[in-house]
Amino acid sequence: MARRYDPELLVGLGGGSSMDCAKGINFVYSCGGRIQDYWGTGKASRPLLPMIAVPTTAGTGSEAQSFALISDSQTHVKMACGDKKASCRVALLDPALTVTQPPSVTALTGIDAVAHAVETYVTSRRNAVSLAFSREAWQLLAENFTRVLAEPSDLDARGGMQLGACFAGLAIENSMLGATHALANPLTAFYGIMHGQAIGMMLPHVIRFNGVEFDGWYRELLEYVPSTNGDGRHGPASHALADVVADFARRAGLPERLSQCGVEREKLPVLAEDAAKQWTGTFNPRKVGQEELLALYELAY
Repeated sequence: MARRYDPELLVGLGGGSSMDCAKGINFVYSCGGRIQDYWGTGKASRPLLPMIAVPTTAGTGSEAQSFALISDSQTHVKMACGDKKASCRVALLDPALTVTQPPSVTALTGIDAVAHAVETYVTSRRNAVSLAFSREAWQLLAENFTRVLAEPSDLDARGGMQLGACFAGLAIENSMLGATHALANPLTAFYGIMHGQAIGMMLPHVIRFNGVEFDGWYRELLEYVPSTNGDGRHGPASHALADVVADFARRAGLPERLSQCGVEREKLPVLAEDAAKQWTGTFNPRKVGQEELLALYELAY
């Protein structure tokens, strides 16, 4: 269809999948081949068309990233296709466009944005630029997530979520993600569990796991949660922050255990093997391999 109209630019209007689809179209339209040819980084052989992103959810932050996550139609594996040429020239954030989301979409995309803020804050690639975006994203998301769940028409809260998700996307662009996303992707590929559900179940366990070595970093985030005032609740700050995140997912009505989603315990080693192959896991601050990832699945079961 793009070839039929000979476009001068592309507009990605919708959620993260829609914006990533626009990037995928741009790769293939501008450079030829199949989308699988762009799995990885820096694979675009020619300049891409300029793109405008108009997000209608507050989740992926794709409008601020040079990566597109495209699921293979046969294997359901998520292919990360990244190239600086794929960055959108303009991102238009209008919270009014997010008001008509079903509550479930608000919940699923919102918890994903929360995970982006938390994971980028502690990755092995964290730096001054990414930390500034992660910190601001976390403040906005922690303040507004439960507000949009309770009052879906609250435009101020919607705007806070949308800006927070965008800042978290910029944090990903300057840092990376971690073990939570490595664990979530196989749950989607093998069981069709929605990404936000998988994230919501795994994030608290990853926070506690990483907190063994990096508790201080999580304490810094905890200080921005009004209900805790930075208090580690007489224990590790990572445990307190994990409780905050778990409460977000609970209020959103998301499942808390893998067993609630039809995951079979005997398949956990297979999931862990696949999770160990995920690129994002290599940026987790605490080293993870198949054994550690299996233990995290067990905790979430």
